[in-house]
Amino acid sequence: MPARMAHRVAGLGTTIFSEINDLAAQYKAVNLGQGRPDFDGPRVVIDAAVAAMQDGRANQYPPGLGIAPLRQGIAAHVQDFYGLEINSETGVVVTSGAAEGVYAAIMALVNPGDEVILIEPFFDTYLPAVQWAGGVPVYVPLHPPAWTFNVDELRAAFTERTRAIILNTPHNPTGRVFTRDELAMIAALCLEHDVMVISDEVYEHLTYDLAKHIPMASLPYMFERTLTVSSAAKTFSLTGWKIGWVYGPDTLVTGVWRVHQNVTYALNHPRQYGITEALNLDAEYYIDLQAMYTHKRDLLLAGLRAAGLIADAPQGSFYVMADFSRVFDGDDVDFTRFLIREIGVACIPPSTFFSDDHKHLTRSHVRFAFCKEDAVLEQAVERLAKLSLRV
Repeated sequence: MPARMAHRVAGLGTTIFSEINDLAAQYKAVNLGQGRPDFDGPRVVIDAAVAAMQDGRANQYPPGLGIAPLRQGIAAHVQDFYGLEINSETGVVVTSGAAEGVYAAIMALVNPGDEVILIEPFFDTYLPAVQWAGGVPVYVPLHPPAWTFNVDELRAAFTERTRAIILNTPHNPTGRVFTRDELAMIAALCLEHDVMVISDEVYEHLTYDLAKHIPMASLPYMFERTLTVSSAAKTFSLTGWKIGWVYGPDTLVTGVWRVHQNVTYALNHPRQYGITEALNLDAEYYIDLQAMYTHKRDLLLAGLRAAGLIADAPQGSFYVMADFSRVFDGDDVDFTRFLIREIGVACIPPSTFFSDDHKHLTRSHVRFAFCKEDAVLEQAVERLAKLSLRV
């Protein structure tokens, strides 16, 4: 009998990001698919990691929870920006990026048979983690073009079996930033049904115009039932470093730590010193970051609109969702392949982030990332201009 893999992974294929990256390379397309900046983070942060290697501080195992200066820096960051007090000794775990943070949080909270609400579209690693924990996914879609949830659909998703809801704001891929009223509605349902929140806030510092990020943990009575996940990847343009964290009440974070110590145990030691330095950057860094990305967003938006696509300005993250129905008749997967092969620009088809029942909602939309050098965005805009001939 041939060797067989476990059932839990047998149905999983290559991620959409790998598929699109390979296709983009094959056709030499400008790649606006994966949310991976093509520029480095602050030099002072990189230098701090290098120094920690060179002076011998960080060439052996670090503490499993994360080095104390980094955990203290995370706690201070949360206090400074959101007024939340967390215990740096027992209320923070440093993880292998936000992906491991979300995975560990799910494993720490969800028992077999528990229902977990997923707001669609959702990052593709959420669903396998819920299923591996034995959880039952319950889907609540965001509806275009504003990408808002239907209140009745949200309320109907909460039952006596609901254990947790996974929230992502600012949202990938739609660019929505949930309002205080929306968060309060979710919080009220969580309190009514005794539901926990796993809040993925990796784009917390990427908001634009009048939008403001509000952590779910900052709402009344929600800190005690929320595990908040963030990372250095997006804020400091260091996606390759894979340094993330989870914070929350000690009792819930202890569960995350127990998962973490049996998966990765500890994270890259010198990079933790680098991110400690990053969290010490002054307020001007965040002002400049938002200004930079606002410019890049507007550059890409103008190009998409001139090409005949319909695109609203995202409130957060570094993605634009664009409606291509005026220039192409197929679905989002067909359009993505056409765009790569015939136009020379890569994007992501967001139907991969929906359940089968709700894929139709994004049939005419694709996601473009604008975390690229201006010259790359300008090249993409130049190529996209060919689409205007199809309007």
